[in-house]
Amino acid sequence: MSDIIRPKYITFDCYGTLTNFQMGSLTREIFADRIPDAERMAAFVKDFGAYRFDEVLGPWKPYAEILCTALERTCQRWGIEYRDNEGMRYYEAVPTWGPHPDVIEGLSKIAGKIPLVIYSNADDTQIMSNVQKLEVPFHEVFTADTFKVYKPRLAAFEAMIDTLGCRPDELLHVSSSFRYDLISASLMGIENKAFVARGHEPYCAGYGATEIADIRGLPALVGL
Repeated sequence: MSDIIRPKYITFDCYGTLTNFQMGSLTREIFADRIPDAERMAAFVKDFGAYRFDEVLGPWKPYAEILCTALERTCQRWGIEYRDNEGMRYYEAVPTWGPHPDVIEGLSKIAGKIPLVIYSNADDTQIMSNVQKLEVPFHEVFTADTFKVYKPRLAAFEAMIDTLGCRPDELLHVSSSFRYDLISASLMGIENKAFVARGHEPYCAGYGATEIADIRGLPALVGL
């Protein structure tokens, strides 16, 4: 990516990148009685994340089902009890989560100058509560529920690009995840990509993403 670009749209992942995605802390709360050891808990949290990723790779199903099935599979792998409707605690918590501390400051310098767009692996009924907490206007908010396809499926990016009516090289895609977003964006020909180093995934060289510490570093990439 060149030093300064001026994309037609800036597209974002929401959860983890903009919204402080608190799956790990909620897991530590819910499973404290079953996994008291901190090291084992960290491994359980990692496995739950892996099963959530695996669940979105197949045909679309509601996000509540994604969470419940992924959690049940994790518990089965670990040989611990999965309690009825436990996965729904996550689903119900998601809309209550607010942005990372840097997000509003960073987005406010761009909002109104370049249209902002979200594509999130969420349900339509969840996302707007999180978007409202970002305190800036978005041109479009797409979800996996909108198009019935989850990232990292290429069909998700195709649907977003087609709906926006632009070329891939007219976008700047911003995410804290290579596996959900930036690898697929690269495969789709989205040349301009920013990786937000939130600490839950390492930087992956070779996909042409510019690393920024947080969203406050984004305005400089687009000359604002």
